[in-house]
Amino acid sequence: MKSVDDHLGEILATVRTLAPLELELERALGTTLAEEVTSPVPLPPFDNSAMDGYAVRSADIADATHDRPVTLPVVDDVAAGDGQLHAVGPGHAIRIMTGAPMPAGADAVVPVEWTDGGTVTVVVNRTAAAGNAIRRAGEDIRAGDTVLHPGIVIGPTQLGILAAVGRRRVLVRPRPRVVVISTGAELAEPGTPLGDGQIWESNSFTLCAAVRQAGGEGFRASIVPDDASALLDQLDAQLVRADMVITSGGVSMGAYEPVKEALGPLGTVRFERVAMQPGMPQGFGVVGEDQVPIFTLPGNPVSSFVSFMLFVLPALRKMRGLPAGPPDTVTALTTAPLRSPQGKRSFLRGKLATSPDGHATVAPVARQGSHQLAALALADALVVVPEDVTELPEGSTVQVIPL
Repeated sequence: MKSVDDHLGEILATVRTLAPLELELERALGTTLAEEVTSPVPLPPFDNSAMDGYAVRSADIADATHDRPVTLPVVDDVAAGDGQLHAVGPGHAIRIMTGAPMPAGADAVVPVEWTDGGTVTVVVNRTAAAGNAIRRAGEDIRAGDTVLHPGIVIGPTQLGILAAVGRRRVLVRPRPRVVVISTGAELAEPGTPLGDGQIWESNSFTLCAAVRQAGGEGFRASIVPDDASALLDQLDAQLVRADMVITSGGVSMGAYEPVKEALGPLGTVRFERVAMQPGMPQGFGVVGEDQVPIFTLPGNPVSSFVSFMLFVLPALRKMRGLPAGPPDTVTALTTAPLRSPQGKRSFLRGKLATSPDGHATVAPVARQGSHQLAALALADALVVVPEDVTELPEGSTVQVIPL
């Protein structure tokens, strides 16, 4: 059998990072930045008020107290977006709103809460030092400063700064488009009646959701029965919109394995046994003129999901232009004994917690069968048991992949 590490290594050596393209900001969420972004102007671009209040010369209110307030005539109003020139002379005040440009001559803003809120004259009850409540031009970003570097995933705050420096479009590596195809004559669409010997199909929902959570765009294709030609027809129809294809089912060692039957003769997809549990039967390769990566995962729900975490997730990260490798792990202590078959790396489902003394612990869920999706839904971690370990006592230190 092939090792988990060797299988992942071959996948990452085959998968290519997606080429960058320019997108409108509204479509850039979740993509990976592919250019350095600088600001053409300082931010803020001009001195402006940080609060609603009164623009004054600080020297005019240097002695203001609650017992001995200073009264100033209000000679003008300045609102946010006001493009006119305004100036404050000695002994005067201008009413100003948050974000409005500072008038010439003013060196402080007195918050309205420190005054009587007057519009003809204003009574100031507290002194304000020079610079009070003023946002200085360029105090956030200077003109020419780099605001974002290539390789960062664009989230809401990154979109905000892109817009703030005037960008309408941005060069990014897009979210990979992933088509998910479930195979099996026994599968029925959720919401439809079950025939004899049928089950409702769930893998495509799990895998599409995992793709989206991993930063890709997941698309469910219709269920393919145990028919190799039907699978090839489905692939031909789907490849036009796919950067990656995932199938589930049809890769075991028995009869009626349509994925192996359809893709094996192509010579570009290899079907192998990987030394892992669950998920031993695996297939990977490329299909179509564009050499689209295809993952042929086992049909058992737990095997399919574990395979996604170990192999598909790192591939998606590479396609997105992000660091790619084995899933990150944390160290934890087991709360129960563990068993694992000799020669296979086990990924047991578990629940992470923290002990009273502050140590991370992991408790295996009760049902570890590769078909037991309900137990997987209760788990939040995969406990890794190495190939050469068959038993671990309670309290053993293990590596855990958080889900």
